[in-house]
Amino acid sequence: MQSSAPVASNSPHRNAAPKPSAFRADIQGLRALAVGIVLLYHLWPDRFHGGFTGVDVFFVISGFLITSHLINTPPRSWTDVAKFWARRIRRLLPASLLVLFVVGVATYLTAPQSIWADTGRQILTAGLYVVNWDFAISSVDYLAADNAPSPVQHFWSLSVEEQFYFVWPMIIGLAFLLGMKFGRSKRIVGFTILGVFLASFVFSVWYTTVEPAMAYFVTPTRMWELAAGGLVAVFVIYIRPDRVPFSSLLGWIGLAGIVAGTFLIRADMPFPGYIAAVPVASTALVILADSRGRASVLPLLSLKPVRFLGDISYSVYLWHWPLIVLVPYLSAKMGASETLGFVAKTAIVILSILAAWASTTWVENRFRKASLLGGLKRTFGFAALAMALVAALGLSQMVVANRIVEHNEDKLQSALEDPDSCLGAASLLPSAKDNPNCEDMDSLQMEPAAAKNDKSEAYADGCWASAPYRDRPECTYGDGSKHVALVGNSHAGHWLPTLERLAEKNDWTITTFLASNCSISTLPQELSTPGEIKGCQDYADWVVERTTQGGFDAVITSERQSTPLQGMGWDETEEKAPEGHRDILQSWIDAKLDVVVVRDTPYPGEEDINVPDCVAKHEDDVEECSGTPESWHWMDPLAASARTFDSKRLSVVYPQDWFCPEGRCEPVIGGVVTYFDTAHITATYAKTLAPQFDASLNRTGLSTFD
Repeated sequence: MQSSAPVASNSPHRNAAPKPSAFRADIQGLRALAVGIVLLYHLWPDRFHGGFTGVDVFFVISGFLITSHLINTPPRSWTDVAKFWARRIRRLLPASLLVLFVVGVATYLTAPQSIWADTGRQILTAGLYVVNWDFAISSVDYLAADNAPSPVQHFWSLSVEEQFYFVWPMIIGLAFLLGMKFGRSKRIVGFTILGVFLASFVFSVWYTTVEPAMAYFVTPTRMWELAAGGLVAVFVIYIRPDRVPFSSLLGWIGLAGIVAGTFLIRADMPFPGYIAAVPVASTALVILADSRGRASVLPLLSLKPVRFLGDISYSVYLWHWPLIVLVPYLSAKMGASETLGFVAKTAIVILSILAAWASTTWVENRFRKASLLGGLKRTFGFAALAMALVAALGLSQMVVANRIVEHNEDKLQSALEDPDSCLGAASLLPSAKDNPNCEDMDSLQMEPAAAKNDKSEAYADGCWASAPYRDRPECTYGDGSKHVALVGNSHAGHWLPTLERLAEKNDWTITTFLASNCSISTLPQELSTPGEIKGCQDYADWVVERTTQGGFDAVITSERQSTPLQGMGWDETEEKAPEGHRDILQSWIDAKLDVVVVRDTPYPGEEDINVPDCVAKHEDDVEECSGTPESWHWMDPLAASARTFDSKRLSVVYPQDWFCPEGRCEPVIGGVVTYFDTAHITATYAKTLAPQFDASLNRTGLSTFD
């Protein structure tokens, strides 16, 4: 995440403006501070709430150093641009690709199979320095929110920087060419950087409001932070080469701003947007001040321990996060606690520093000075080969994981087609006692890696309305004479495999009205943006209109209250939210529709249990992943509202016993993993629940929806 500390070089403009000092000890100190607060945040996020802003400090530093270099030595040809890229390759790629390779091997040796596919893909995209876009796409996937943290997630910021390094010399070089043509190099370069800064900042503020999850990762929302460093370079080199007045005071104000942001900025704030201006402006102040007196920040930032940490900060950043993610897996394999206590966290800090010192000494410094990478061809050849090896490692993990999944899917499909199978919920039926196939149902029949991808067809078929809910897809399954609307959010969607099995038997055609993270309610819920809140409300109104204007015989609906109501906490939401469903249920009843409300399933996510990952870590004792109906309980305002009705057209199905037999909520039943994340039923288990669901409908008298 850094460039070399010297900012001066041979410059064709050295007579036009004095060069900045050859070495900035304060910048090394800023690097130490940046990596320190990132490390502390990742280990103690409840104490250092805004420690993630250390990345923003790095962005400004990189923008300043790289722009200073390019101004002092502007690229005048493609060869100059290639030489710049080659220096970045020798400086950054050896250590980062080494870490990716080690992470790939360590993941295979220590981590559960359930994360291999995702980690392999992320290693592949990280090795190509586009992983920030991978994480941006995943960030808006509602179901990906409960995935285990990636051991290469921190590479998103490195990808942003590498993309900056790719385009910046071309932008600056073009600005210089135009400047030479018109005789106004300084002005054109300065205004070019200012233009990038303003365009990116405006886009960042807007996009953080519209799509906050993606905005955090994508390059256009971050370019202004790097350009801010570039503007400081323009000021230092062109406008005021001498130190600014009150430099010591400005330095302390900047340092205080960085520290304050570490404690005051929180992860639930819209970021980057305008809030990122706090760490960005603070870092820019420290660099701009270049204060050097006894009363300045320099004595603090140039202390030997600080200087040491600054020197190895890039490698500390590379190594610390994989250790935080992978050590708990290794600990579990050794039979110890997965929870990182104070001793374990302290050990990770020490290991991160030791690994960073070693890789800085024997990898970064060696490759940067290595004669075998002296020419452009050798440098780019090394980069291509090393990136290809890392990409191949990531791809191989994906292939292995996918083969495990495919083999397991074939096995499960055969069991589902066997009428005497005791798979999944079939093991809970009364007939299971006399079924010899049920004797071996304690063993795991479904691989956890297969469980993570075992979702209803609604996902592959694109049946989901997603924020801001302008698109309103409908999907149809079955071709019966009785038309059933499946309505709700993802906790209605996970019942689709069950209903598909019943559709042929009961002569149904099922039409889906499904929305990610949006409750079908008259009351607004707390979503990311005002546009999403209104879009969800409009979608709910449309669903009611669409389902009550004829064509349907029944509605089956289920929901999870995934966010509080707008402006309310959870307690008030639990009290008020049922009222938001009452008018909608009444509308269906008035339209002479039979209504089946499926009470939400027990919710292991409250205990932060990703079921497939937990099962993969505890295959020999899956009870480690179980819970009680009380510990897995979650509110259900829809079912609570339904219970207040006295109508023969409305009934409530209670599925708790199908997940918590004998008072224990199980992660595996009949050899099948019950959830594909923290809260959504695997399609295989849902299919095996068809007899129980049908029996519940028979008891209500609504089985055939006459």
